[in-house]
Amino acid sequence: MRSRVTVFAPATVANLGVGFDILGLALDAPGDEVSVEPLETPGIELAAVTGDGGQLPTDPAKNTACIAARETLRAVGAPTGVRIWLNKGLPLASGLGSSAASAAAAAVAVNELFGAPLSVGDLLPACIEAEAAVSGRHADNVAPALWGGIVLVMGLEARDIHRLPIPDNLYLALITPDIAVPTAKARAILPKDIPLRTLVQQTAQVAALVHALHTNDLQLLGQAMHDNLIMPARAGLIPGIGQAIDAAHEAGALVTTISGAGPTLCAVCNSMATAQTVITAFSHVYERLGMAYQTRVARPSKLGAAVKIET
Repeated sequence: MRSRVTVFAPATVANLGVGFDILGLALDAPGDEVSVEPLETPGIELAAVTGDGGQLPTDPAKNTACIAARETLRAVGAPTGVRIWLNKGLPLASGLGSSAASAAAAAVAVNELFGAPLSVGDLLPACIEAEAAVSGRHADNVAPALWGGIVLVMGLEARDIHRLPIPDNLYLALITPDIAVPTAKARAILPKDIPLRTLVQQTAQVAALVHALHTNDLQLLGQAMHDNLIMPARAGLIPGIGQAIDAAHEAGALVTTISGAGPTLCAVCNSMATAQTVITAFSHVYERLGMAYQTRVARPSKLGAAVKIET
């Protein structure tokens, strides 16, 4: 057994516009870090949480990192527990997979602490259990946080996770307005009934998106990610979204969509220069609105949760 392990897990962009609950992408930055040390007794001890402004629960039964650690301990069959330090690099309720990153980092860290007896796929149930406590039983964030890259999620078992190609020259311009959009709230306003015509169109868009990834076609990817089902329902939760989308388009973005439940907006770009221009355009919108925000340019990361330090 190692004495201490620190793991970084990436932010994620879920849905990719049209792929509600079935598509997700890992970013190269930012992310969460979890450090774990063994305890001589069973159970989970949360030693500290930093970077969250005191917002996250410190009760191990309610913290996603602790829940994932607990479930991983069970899967490993460990007779003892762990002490956890969680450093949040992700804003909460931002649409960047904050809870999933904490869960993935904790699951990988505990597994590594005990000699890595479990595969990445074996860690998926622990992360889903953690996500279920705060945002529902789905894997569009935890799967890319674990595996990295772009993933198709067909179910809740490892055999249902399929990695998709990452196109060349794919850059993402992201802006996170300083408002919280809890996943539960964003899911509650979704339409309960979907017209057949809308369903057919959305299905075609998802198929085109997957084809675009396999053919390295960024223009088609931008067309395919236009969402006429989920995004319109959630637009009212994000001030300035219409102006931001228009500004990003004028700046050269191929498409702009909501990352996960929001409020982060994600613009797909074909170069670093275009992504930086879009960031400037986004910034001007929210400065005019008088809203605080964070921006970043990111690329898809081929790596999911990975060890940074072990001793």
